Amino acid sequence: MLLLSVAIYGSHAPLLTLCKVDGMIPFSSASVVVLVELTKLLLSLLFLLACNRDLLRVAVSWRHVVPFALSALLYAANNNLVVHMQLFMDPSTYQVLSNLKIVSTALLYSLFLRQRLGARRWLALLLLLAAGVSYSCGGLRDPGSTSEMQLHVTLLGLVLLAVYCLISGLSAVYTEAILKSQALPLSLQNLFLYFFGVLLNLMGYLWSSAEGGFWEGFSSWVLVIVLSQALNGLIMSVVMKHSSNITRLFVISCSILVNALLSVTLFNLQLTLLFFVAVSCIGLAVHLYYGVT
Repeated sequence: MLLLSVAIYGSHAPLLTLCKVDGMIPFSSASVVVLVELTKLLLSLLFLLACNRDLLRVAVSWRHVVPFALSALLYAANNNLVVHMQLFMDPSTYQVLSNLKIVSTALLYSLFLRQRLGARRWLALLLLLAAGVSYSCGGLRDPGSTSEMQLHVTLLGLVLLAVYCLISGLSAVYTEAILKSQALPLSLQNLFLYFFGVLLNLMGYLWSSAEGGFWEGFSSWVLVIVLSQALNGLIMSVVMKHSSNITRLFVISCSILVNALLSVTLFNLQLTLLFFVAVSCIGLAVHLYYGVT
């Protein structure tokens, strides 16, 4: 299951590249998010009907349902921030600085879930941060490009980035806390979470008044993205219910390997020394966090 999640995370950026028309994303990201949330909701319902049909007759208190509204709101805010913050920085800067959410997630995980992380484990997480920054700074190179990476970000962009890292960590840690604090089956919890996810993201789509139709620019690759991201969301809910957000961070970091393999195969990009630095950091981080006793 974790390997599948690594593959999905790693294939996301290459799939987006395959969707581009004349170098531009032809579809509305808001409509894709709505479809991803709707797909997760339908898959959760199907799983519930197939495996836990009796739960549909169980009386559920509103106290079980309402907490998931805040979780969905945090995720929706996070998704919108990803789009708007890039108006104040270039994509390369976003790729590099967004790795700081590793630190914010770990801090909030340690603080709110009262999980003490020793010096060795903090070193492992800092190595994950170093791996993400190294890969983002130039782990892959276009053979035909001679220009060096230049970073640009405004002061407002830095403020939005800080808010993004905070909300990203808070949404993940808060959701993990809810999933683990309730005795309800995960399939039912997912039903609550994704119901609010569909509702809030649909409201966001209607509020944004996106140009064109809801389905404009869609292709078979977009549908692959929707299905894969929905499946990955369900896998991550299992991870947060039965493991932790730290495991999720390692899964995301390990996806660098899949991303690099697909980028080299599909787009003829070349690996650089920074890629091998990133891989070394990830390997050492895994050893420090999980292998050393």
